[in-house]
Amino acid sequence: MHWLISLAMFLVNEILSQPAYLIGLITAAGLIALKKTAGQIVGGALKATLGFLLIGAGAGLVVSSLAPLGGMIQGATGAHGVIPTNEAIVGIAQAQFGARVAWLMILGFAVALVLARFTPLRYVFLTGHHMLFMATLLTMVLATSGRSSVIVVVVGGLLLGVLLVAMPAFAHPWTKRVTGNNSIAIGHFGTAGYIVAGATGQLVGKRSRSTEDMKLPEGLRFLRDSTVATALSMVLLYVIMSLVYVAKAGRATAFKAFAADGGSAAGDLGNYVMQSVMQGLQFGIAVAVILFGVRTILGELVPAFQGIAGRLVPGAVPSLDAPIVFPYAQNAVLIGFLASFVGGLVSLGLLTWVGHPAFGLALVLPGLVPHFFTGGAAGVYGNATGGRRGAVLGAFLNGVLITFLPALLLKVLGAFGKENTTFGDADFGWFGTLIGNAAKAGATGGVLVMLALGAVLLGAAILFQKRVVDTGWDPGARRDAFLPREAPATSATAVAEIRVHAKIAPPPGAPVPPPPPGQH
Repeated sequence: MHWLISLAMFLVNEILSQPAYLIGLITAAGLIALKKTAGQIVGGALKATLGFLLIGAGAGLVVSSLAPLGGMIQGATGAHGVIPTNEAIVGIAQAQFGARVAWLMILGFAVALVLARFTPLRYVFLTGHHMLFMATLLTMVLATSGRSSVIVVVVGGLLLGVLLVAMPAFAHPWTKRVTGNNSIAIGHFGTAGYIVAGATGQLVGKRSRSTEDMKLPEGLRFLRDSTVATALSMVLLYVIMSLVYVAKAGRATAFKAFAADGGSAAGDLGNYVMQSVMQGLQFGIAVAVILFGVRTILGELVPAFQGIAGRLVPGAVPSLDAPIVFPYAQNAVLIGFLASFVGGLVSLGLLTWVGHPAFGLALVLPGLVPHFFTGGAAGVYGNATGGRRGAVLGAFLNGVLITFLPALLLKVLGAFGKENTTFGDADFGWFGTLIGNAAKAGATGGVLVMLALGAVLLGAAILFQKRVVDTGWDPGARRDAFLPREAPATSATAVAEIRVHAKIAPPPGAPVPPPPPGQH
């Protein structure tokens, strides 16, 4: 029995929880189904794997460039509290629940494949690390409520399997609005924030122009390059916050912010400011690396999925990580990040003023990493249906969600609720809170309530797929009617480029876009 546990933990920790390996294996399977040559299979699998490693490398650069900025903001505002970090809370929980997490994740993935094969929810969730995060959350909630290991694995596995196919379905009308086709879905547990952002765009942005269609003076046309605009914006933000921090904390304390990055605790103000400039430029590089990784993986994974669709899950749609939508509206990513962060700050103020004293909710500090990834994606979704106003207000509401929902989640995590960190993205918050409160209904009653919640979620997703997704409902149709001559909410250049890289044919009747420069 011990070797089975070891094998399960190896599969989860070394393969299934590593998105790059998982994507490479899926790509290889698809190319095998398409009867490609051995060289094409190996090359395609490696390119897809490298694409995800590029995304990971870019994400690592984002984390490292944002870390000093987070310290400055906390030091300048004097806020103390819980900082949501998925990786941190998962690492804490793994030491106690590792085996149960492994078996729960394997069962959940198997259930998801069965549901994708035999229901209209043809989504295959490929974001391995988010599967691991949700499996860990479910294990923590069920185990801390006193359930046996068998109940934890079986009930948690069923719930995880439902989530893996249901959440991409609920977001899919907005995802299709972003991408312009049905080739990919969103496979990321910040889905509630993306749906809220897309719906908000529908309400507020009928006459708002796209973030990708900003009119700039001739002298500022260089800002149309998203990499340049992102880097410059972050440089300005970094320099402003560094000056505020040094004014409040003093030079001796402030100069230590960059001591680990080549700076000196005893340096001068010029060195300190230039380190801030460098960190802003590093952020721009990080975003560029992520975008290149997305294009690389799409070029291999989408064609390979044609093979899987014809064999294991007919009509399968790959559900991928949040940065997969970044190339479709690159200006919206930065706008969404900043708006989501502001939403987090406003929500922190409300928690401090009302939530903590009245309801005992923890103070949730706005973590820059979740606000960048989920806020950036929310900005893209909001822009797709509501242009600039949709991007700003939609991402702002995402920031509100990923502040209040983690505060509620801490109430059902038992002893883990006293840690200085928790899960950060929206779906962890609302689903974990529901399951945690359902578990309080008694030994048998709690299990029945949890299974009922899973059944309701699955049924609602199937109904939504049939009545909304499959009927072709476009959440941005009203906006198109108001702006018939405007550029579409999603950057046409980005869509054309993605289609060329991913070998996706344009919709029937649509004009064929010219090839990007250098392609013939």
